[in-house]
Amino acid sequence: MRRALMDRLVAWKDSPRRKPLILNGARQVGKTWLLKEFGRLHFNEVAYVSLDNDSLARGYFESDFDVERIVASLSLELGIDIKPQTTLIVLDEVQACPKAITSLKYFCENAPEYAVAAAGSLLGVSATEGSGFPVGKVNLLDLHPLTFREFLDATGNERLGGPVAAADTKMMTAFSGKLTEQLRRYYVVGGMPEAVCAYVATGDVRNARDVQREILSGYQNDFAKHIPFRLLARTMLAWESIPRHLSQENKKFVFGCVRKGARAADFEECLAWLEHAGLIHKVRRASKPGVPLSAYCNTNAFKVFLVDVGLLGAMSGLEPQDVLEGNRVFTEFKGALTEQYVCQQLVAEQDVVPSYWSAENSSGEIDFLAQVSGSVFAVEVKAEENLRARSLRAFKTAHPEVRAVRFSLSPHRRQDWMVNVPLYAVSCTGLWE
Repeated sequence: MRRALMDRLVAWKDSPRRKPLILNGARQVGKTWLLKEFGRLHFNEVAYVSLDNDSLARGYFESDFDVERIVASLSLELGIDIKPQTTLIVLDEVQACPKAITSLKYFCENAPEYAVAAAGSLLGVSATEGSGFPVGKVNLLDLHPLTFREFLDATGNERLGGPVAAADTKMMTAFSGKLTEQLRRYYVVGGMPEAVCAYVATGDVRNARDVQREILSGYQNDFAKHIPFRLLARTMLAWESIPRHLSQENKKFVFGCVRKGARAADFEECLAWLEHAGLIHKVRRASKPGVPLSAYCNTNAFKVFLVDVGLLGAMSGLEPQDVLEGNRVFTEFKGALTEQYVCQQLVAEQDVVPSYWSAENSSGEIDFLAQVSGSVFAVEVKAEENLRARSLRAFKTAHPEVRAVRFSLSPHRRQDWMVNVPLYAVSCTGLWE
C-alpha cells in the first residue's frame, strides 16, 4: 500500500533543517504502519516503542530530558545500537506520555543528529494538559485516510489512476465509466487502511463494512477512556448526530437538532475535542471570499463532516449494495456522501481548510470555498450529472474575482465563467483553472 505522504517523509529525512517529527492523525489511519515502512525502506534500523503499553519506556522520560540517557535506555531495552542518521527512533502513541512530547524539544536543541518521529492520534488530547508542547522545535505532518488516488493504487487499479494523476482529460473521459464505478466503491470502502485491506483481500465490500463498524466501536470505547466524564454524554450525542445533519438539504450543524433546546455552549467543547482528535472536519461559514479566507470565517456557523466517507456510510446504516447499485436509498443520501468525499479530498490532497458560503436572507449557498495558491475557488458539488448551477453563477456574478468550479460526473469542460471537473479528478487542481 503506497501512501503519498511517504515522499514528504523522505524529504523530512534529507532536510538539513530537520527537526523531530510529529505525525498526527485519527486512530486507524495508518500512522504506525507508515512510520515502520518508512524506517524499513530508508534507514538501517528502526527503534520502535509504543508509549501506550510500555510503562518502562514511559519511565525514561520522567526524571529529566537527558537525550543521551534516553537513547541509551531505548537501546538497552530494544537490543538495538541506535546510531545517529542511520536509525529511525519511533515513539508511537506519544500522547500517552506528555513528557515524551516535551523531550522532542531537547532532541532538537541538543541532539539534532538523531532522526526521531513521534506518532499521535490526539484521542488523548486531555492527557497533554499542563505539558510543554515543543512549539517551533518539531516538524508536523498530518496523515489522513487513503485518498481516492491512493485507493486506486491499493486496489490494483494503478493504470486507471494514471490518467487522474496526469490530469489527462481525454483518457479520463474515455474511461469515465470505470472511474465512476471505482468512485462508488470508494464511497463504500472509504480510506481507512484496514477496511481497504479487508476489501482487497476478498473483493467483498461487506468485509470492509464490518471493519468500519469495528473502528466506530473502537472510537466510542476511546471516548469513554479519554473524554472527561462531564463531556462524555454530550460528545456521544454530537457524534451520533453527524449523519442526520448531513442528510438534510441544509447541512449546517444545528445544536437544537442534537438535543431539543440545546445551545452552542452545551456542545462547543465536545465538538472541539472531536476536531482535535481528527475525527471530524468543521467547515466554517465565510462571510465573503476574501484572502486570506480564514479571516472571513465565522466560528458560530459551520458544517461537520466525518474523517472518512466509508465511516459515514457505516454510521448511517447504508447497505453497501445500495450505494453500488444506486437505488432509492442511496439516491436520498448521495448528496451527503458526495460532499463528504469532496471535503476529505480537499483536506488530504490540497492541504486546505475548506469553508462554505450562504446568503443571509435567501437559500443561496456555495458548498465549499477553498483557497489554493492565493486564489479563492467557489466549489459546487453535484452527485450525478445535474448541471444546473444557479447559486454558483449568481455568486460568480457578485464576486467576479473568484474562480468557479463544479464537481460532477460530467466530463471536464471549460465555460466562459466556470469549469466542470469530474468528481474522480478532484485532486487535479490544474483542471480547476
